[in-house]
Amino acid sequence: MELTKNYIKPNLSKMKNLIYASGLAVLLQFIYIAPSQGQLPFDEIMMSNGEVCAALMFEHGTWNRYWEGSFLRENANIGTLTRQLIMPYVAVGIGNHVNFMASIPYVRTEASGGTQAGQEGIQDLSLSLKVKWLEKRAGGGNFSFLTNTNFNTPVGPYLSDYMPFSIGAGAPEVGMRGIVSYRTDFGLVARTSMAYLWRGQTQIERDYYYENGSVYSSFMNVPNAVNFHAALAYWLLDDQLSIEATFQSLNCLTGDDIRSYNRPQPTNKMDFAQVGTWIQYYIKGRQGLGTIAYVNHTVSGRNMGKFTTVGLGLTYQFQAFNKSSN
Repeated sequence: MELTKNYIKPNLSKMKNLIYASGLAVLLQFIYIAPSQGQLPFDEIMMSNGEVCAALMFEHGTWNRYWEGSFLRENANIGTLTRQLIMPYVAVGIGNHVNFMASIPYVRTEASGGTQAGQEGIQDLSLSLKVKWLEKRAGGGNFSFLTNTNFNTPVGPYLSDYMPFSIGAGAPEVGMRGIVSYRTDFGLVARTSMAYLWRGQTQIERDYYYENGSVYSSFMNVPNAVNFHAALAYWLLDDQLSIEATFQSLNCLTGDDIRSYNRPQPTNKMDFAQVGTWIQYYIKGRQGLGTIAYVNHTVSGRNMGKFTTVGLGLTYQFQAFNKSSN
């Protein structure tokens, strides 16, 4: 079989465009600042002006089967792969309808079998801006529309091509998300969101790889993706307790499949669909100490592990500076 030869150079213009797009999106969201409490980038909750929510999250995920392309198989070479994450997170209310959020996780991976060592370290810095553009009374509840702009950039010196042990994709990412929610007067919330994830390149520790042909380069293009998230939640105990059922999916728009009995790499088309349950409890109502617990299970996928993840977190909300009089 004759192999095609490709030469990939570092795409500096794409890197610049990612930065320009992120700055433009942030600027466009700052144009509108109007009237409301913010927990996660994909929900409808907003912090009021001057209010801060600080959180510390822990997540434990495992898989012992993975999809090679669309074929689900076992990987006896490494047994069960475990991925653990500790992540500090903060959300700040700026004005009344804008939240700024930031996080920087520490990730650790290991396997129960084989001879390969796992990886651990600081992953990516994530900066996010969530804006509530519309809140309108409709029927027996409130309809709202929000957007979230997110920028991720690697900060730790991890090996992105060391899959499946790598702790991240090693590429910058700009995400634009639209969020639509409806909350009834008796506490039921329906929410959907859709995001486009624009990704850059990652540099690897080799100058040759195979991606539908031979590629002579130390740079890999990480595929762009679309992320969908939906939830049905119910608030109890005077809005102190929330129980939520979730569904989310991620679909890469390009990319190749893992070759038979080969390891994955950042160029792969990684897709998944996942169902989960989230519980949030605010011990002192809407301000003060709170807890988060969740379970997510992957039901379908492509070129990735069949993960089950369990997460726990502590949150604390407080008024950091004066509320606006508006």
